[in-house]
Amino acid sequence: MPTTQQLTELTFTVAGRVARPCAEVYEAVADPAQLSRYFTTGGARGRLEAGADVSWDFHDFPGRFPVTVLEAVPPRRIVIQWTTERGPETTTDPSGTTRTTFEFEPIDGDTRTLVSITESSWQPTADGAAEAFGNCEGWTSMLNALKAWVEHGINLREGFYA
Repeated sequence: MPTTQQLTELTFTVAGRVARPCAEVYEAVADPAQLSRYFTTGGARGRLEAGADVSWDFHDFPGRFPVTVLEAVPPRRIVIQWTTERGPETTTDPSGTTRTTFEFEPIDGDTRTLVSITESSWQPTADGAAEAFGNCEGWTSMLNALKAWVEHGINLREGFYA
């Protein structure tokens, strides 16, 4: 007979493959100039380095989002913490933040990279689920935009939101 566990937190992972080496794909996420070209439509301020406090701005969600870099291990892993739009009512962290982990795994002799993005710290409530689903959509869009940018120099988000 299966046991029932209490759900205490919502988390999700999205992943995709980019036809470039790990170091190049990692750099496209860590470098604010590149990130601003394909993802943060309102701009990124600050490099994703351990201990850094940076900010991201999006045309579809105006206003700066503060981002704290908890870990950066080039070219394999970046862990950030950032404040959600609705704050503590939707997250398990009392400060209203979630944790997002980017992992870059070399495949095919490092000619391609498997990029995985995991976000956690969402309340297992209707509001928490709605916020998590929205961010899941956003990170999936980011992966698509990352692939188009790194492989072809195309900004998929240009004109999409504004």
